[in-house]
Amino acid sequence: MDKQWKSTAQESARSMPATASVPAELHIGGVRIAPATVLAPMAGVTDTVFRRFIKNASMFTPESAGADVDVETSNETSGCGLIMTEFTSADGLSRMRETKRKRYLTYYEDEHPISAQLFGSNPETLAESAVICEDAGFDLVDLNLGCPAKRVVACNGGSGLLRDLPKIQSIFERVRASVKIPFTVKFRLGWNDSNIVCVELAKMAEDCGLNAVALHARTREQGYAGEARWEWIASVKDVVKIPVIGNGDIRTPEDAAAMVEATRCDAVMIGRAAPANPWIFRQIAQYTATKRATGAGRYDRPTDLDRYRMIRDYFDRLMQEVAEHPEVLGPADDDLSKRLKRNHESAQRDAIGRMKQFASWFTHGVPGGATLRREIFEAKRGAQVMDKVEAFFTQRNSTSQEDAPLEHDEELEAAPAAWG
Repeated sequence: MDKQWKSTAQESARSMPATASVPAELHIGGVRIAPATVLAPMAGVTDTVFRRFIKNASMFTPESAGADVDVETSNETSGCGLIMTEFTSADGLSRMRETKRKRYLTYYEDEHPISAQLFGSNPETLAESAVICEDAGFDLVDLNLGCPAKRVVACNGGSGLLRDLPKIQSIFERVRASVKIPFTVKFRLGWNDSNIVCVELAKMAEDCGLNAVALHARTREQGYAGEARWEWIASVKDVVKIPVIGNGDIRTPEDAAAMVEATRCDAVMIGRAAPANPWIFRQIAQYTATKRATGAGRYDRPTDLDRYRMIRDYFDRLMQEVAEHPEVLGPADDDLSKRLKRNHESAQRDAIGRMKQFASWFTHGVPGGATLRREIFEAKRGAQVMDKVEAFFTQRNSTSQEDAPLEHDEELEAAPAAWG
């Protein structure tokens, strides 16, 4: 399966809309989503640190658009209307101890509204896990039928279930009967081009009482190759009355507006573009506000200083998580000290690993960014990572960067298969 995020000549063929823009809001069950933009669930990415980070990067005011627009048009204060957790195994969630569940389902009050995404194939287990999410205070629960990863599909989870619509129906019915919060589903077109089931699946979801559907307009076999086929989002929109969220090939505010115009979808979902450009939700809000106010959409593009502040902010948030596991000084002589020491070292390694991962995306397009990434990958401690970041941006600030060409970033294009 091709996992590359490829640019194709077809991208430029999509016309930019003259009037369309992302809706100011939508309602999923009793939950109001404003604006109608969603951060896609991404395995290994959308943990609580990244979700809050995106919320902060999306903060938006009418003044920041440079236009006299009202609250509705400005999409209120955040350009990201709904965030979602990493997909979580229903089987694992139902079996693990309550203390471990809390770690997997951690979120903060400023993340609302937030949806918990589950994957699995057993209706009873999924229903039980949905109740756990409801009891944990999540606003919505979502079923993953899009993940193309082999290890998930092998368990008949994610997009593997697209070959078994009767099983999906039993899952829909069982979960819907178990929770009162809105229940949604994210899915792909089908297993392959010979098995396009998205329209039938969306109608089934509506008939079973689900509150919204999100369609990634590619098949499981397609992975991330080629162009997302937005016409299928429009086909789904034609047959259901519940909200339809479009996903696939949204890299810019113009793409988001083009999808709305082409499909009439009620909201847009953004995945791989968010780690590379955490400002994209704010940019969509700015584009929407200025387009409605003046007829010409515009938005701010990140500067080197923005990227530096963003990297530092993300790193600080990671270090706050590490601080919850204080370092044990001196020898660990008893079981408690040994456990605390292991927890601290594990948290430190995890934070550095995530910092290295995201540094490649935050420096996407920055000339010389590959040099910084190599230096970060060689760092062993958190302080070393930030020393490299400081030195890189200090050097860039001292030299003229005008008209520097954008850098090709193969690391960004290699999308993990679990980002369904």
